[in-house]
Amino acid sequence: MNTEVDVASLTFEQLKKIRVYLKKMIEVGGSDLHVKANSVVRARINGEIKQFSGGILSKEDALTFAKELLRSRFGEFVENKELDLVYPFDESNRFRVNIFFQMDGVSAVFRVIPVKIPTFDELFLPDVVRDFAKKERGLILVTGVTGSGKSTTLAALVNQINLTRKKHIITIEDPIEFVHKDRGCIINQRSVGQDTLSFGTALRAALREDPDIILVGEMRDKETVNLALHAADTGHLVFSTLHTVDAKETINRIIAQFPTDEQNRIRMSLAGVLQGVVSQRLIPAIGGGRRAAMEVLVRTPTIEKLIMENRDYEIRDTIEAGKEHYKSQSFDQSILDLYNEGIISKEQALDSATSASDLELKINGLTTGKITSSPSLEGEEETKTPPPEINDEDIFDLK
Repeated sequence: MNTEVDVASLTFEQLKKIRVYLKKMIEVGGSDLHVKANSVVRARINGEIKQFSGGILSKEDALTFAKELLRSRFGEFVENKELDLVYPFDESNRFRVNIFFQMDGVSAVFRVIPVKIPTFDELFLPDVVRDFAKKERGLILVTGVTGSGKSTTLAALVNQINLTRKKHIITIEDPIEFVHKDRGCIINQRSVGQDTLSFGTALRAALREDPDIILVGEMRDKETVNLALHAADTGHLVFSTLHTVDAKETINRIIAQFPTDEQNRIRMSLAGVLQGVVSQRLIPAIGGGRRAAMEVLVRTPTIEKLIMENRDYEIRDTIEAGKEHYKSQSFDQSILDLYNEGIISKEQALDSATSASDLELKINGLTTGKITSSPSLEGEEETKTPPPEINDEDIFDLK
């Protein structure tokens, strides 16, 4: 395949078509646009995939679209078979894009990145999460499956620090999503591939750049975990993410990345620096939109001891027991609160619970309260009127 792109010869017709779909998705409050060769264009609206086009995007047109989108980076895409980038749509909207090859040709997924960084109150984050922004040192992890709002929660934490403290913050991201302007803090944001070669390279360099706070977009490998633990142990506040479902799995995942003969050392190190774990699940809300149920682990002497002694199976019970005193909470406690406040239905509560049978026992006898609005952690603006319903018949064909 010829990787040279003559930009002057491109008409950008395919990119213009995709921009129409992106605009339509923004208007209806969607979160992701899916573009696939030999298929129709689809979008995710309130968590569900909806058809957006009636016409098939041919393999040839999809490849042309890739050239128009990537221009000089097309050769890098062909070499690596996949590429992450940020696509600025206009002054108010940006998208995180992953473009990749699959058996039918080129596919791409556009994820909405809100330009406005949401506040803790707008995200309905628990007060205990706000307290994490006041920490001086240690490791704080935000976890959850893809699309659960991890980046948004991290952005809110960094923004809170930026507005209330005077620190030097270095972020290492792939790619940069939320753009922070210097307020009280100096913020240097580095994109892997563009500003640095890797998370590990940037993290090693960060320790020589006088940081107070380091945000690592994702702890992907053993080297990054080791460096993040070292940074937290040497007096820095480190934020990062993992694709894990709860605090127990997060701890196990970190330790399991190391050989057996190193795991005890990592367990001791993690127990010494871990300040908290915030795990998220987005749940459809009554009246539209989604709300985040959050498990929050807070560092306590008991939690530290459980990690050190490899008693991870006791962590969830300890989190639940600390709700009143330490403001920690399990997923099921968070879900129960959302249900009791009338924000989510019983069906959604049970579908999202860690233990549906236990939660149902707790729900029995509870009454629902007033329904409140529920903005999404992935940037779907919530209003009193829910976004229009997109039926499969409501397609936006550009032919």
